[in-house]
Amino acid sequence: MTGTLYGVGLGPGDPELTTIKAARLIRDADVVAYHSARHGRSIARRIAEPHLSGTAVEEALVYPVTTETTDHPGGYQGAIDEFYAEAAARLAVHLAAGRDVVLLAEGDPLFYGSYMHMHKRLAGRFRTEVVPGVTSISAAAAALGQPLVERDEVLTVLPGTLPRAELARRLAGTDSAAVMKLGRTFGTVRDALADAGTLDRARYVERATMDGQRTGDVGDVDPADVPYFAIALVPGEVAASVPEDAPGPAPAGTPVTQAPPGPGEVVVVGTGPAGRDWLTPQVATALAGADDLVGYGPYLDRVPPNPRQTRHASDNRVESQRAAHALDLAVSGRRVAVVSAGDPGVFAMATAVLEVASEPAYRDVPVRVLPGLSAAQAVSAAAGAPLGHDHVMLSLSDRLKPWDVVADRLRAAAAADLAIAIYNPRSSARPWQVGAARDVLLERRDPGTPVVLGRDVGGAGERVVVTTLGGLDPEQVDMRTLVIVGSSTTRVVERHGGPVVFTPRRYGPGGTTTG
Repeated sequence: MTGTLYGVGLGPGDPELTTIKAARLIRDADVVAYHSARHGRSIARRIAEPHLSGTAVEEALVYPVTTETTDHPGGYQGAIDEFYAEAAARLAVHLAAGRDVVLLAEGDPLFYGSYMHMHKRLAGRFRTEVVPGVTSISAAAAALGQPLVERDEVLTVLPGTLPRAELARRLAGTDSAAVMKLGRTFGTVRDALADAGTLDRARYVERATMDGQRTGDVGDVDPADVPYFAIALVPGEVAASVPEDAPGPAPAGTPVTQAPPGPGEVVVVGTGPAGRDWLTPQVATALAGADDLVGYGPYLDRVPPNPRQTRHASDNRVESQRAAHALDLAVSGRRVAVVSAGDPGVFAMATAVLEVASEPAYRDVPVRVLPGLSAAQAVSAAAGAPLGHDHVMLSLSDRLKPWDVVADRLRAAAAADLAIAIYNPRSSARPWQVGAARDVLLERRDPGTPVVLGRDVGGAGERVVVTTLGGLDPEQVDMRTLVIVGSSTTRVVERHGGPVVFTPRRYGPGGTTTG
């Protein structure tokens, strides 16, 4: 087995811009190789140093010549070609012996990088993998805080070593440009920018993201002070433009104020039965765009905090007041998200908001309702498919309707042989209702009817219990439990891992398909 050659991009200089993958490969490498000039100081190694294991073999690939003259028979190019061949041979020894080699590269390995010369010579014999890195162009634009191209503008990358006339021609024929390899070429590059009529837009960055980073206008830079690690950027005219509605710089000491309010709205959202995994993209977008979040405290806690937003938590028994508060905020121009668990239209805040919004004072306030995954769906899926046929959803709470109505509806559902999803089965003020509901259903249902108890499905405390109507123990049920009572056709099948509950989609003597 031979080793793998990894060309690892380190980014422009700041070690924190090294990717996680690059850091892992450097740490685990058998051999770490890097280029340097004859002084032996390698910028690539310095960037990678925080990730070196201390046990890897280090191969320093020292250029015989950089900007100096040479007496090599082939001249400068001959000396460089001979060096690349010798360096490739050294790395090939390690690779042939089964050792993985990480060759470090500033910026990106295949963007004006020394790694490419090893890649060309070794990729035909050994497995290679290139790990991209942040380029100096990206780093320079970030240092300037300046977009380079927008919409259909074209970015051209040029080496500063081109002749002045060729540079000027290419600069004049593009929207935006990045000119690399400055140093001794800076004077020629500046003259070419002037010839192309782009000098007034040209910006200068040296040692981007490194210690000693410097930025400015190309026209103000002294050519004698320009290092090799410098770049000239010409932003596109569209990218450099400032929107008419963008505010100018405020005087020092001016306090930051909120933007003037736009048209307000209320969006009633359902976050699903548990955490972030149950949130729909539509709801996530609405939450991210809100100025204010309104809801029952524990439900608001499911939404990650954002210091830009204001939270208005309240008790779970003040739905109308909560709805009015949200609508009042919207009247003032705020974008408000009313947060419900599960689906907002199932025993939650959508009805309360729409009811209050029908009052004359709020008729012009936009209200949207965005669905969420309901608790009944979550518990049904966790158990199998007990709601796979016709079913009904009922709330046992008698706070907004009398118990007699609850009992009559239970009897009607039982008489219709519907599966029943029971919400709000118990609270500290009404611990007796689970047992009472069971007894009402037993008037028409067999004691062996399957029952599913689902608590905190999708959460850390998830618990799903399969029992029967006759065996239902009210002490196993609390306010966070959803109870599903099957129909006469609901079945429980033992499978690997536990019981599975489902209600067939065929019903009656003829086995008629329901849909």
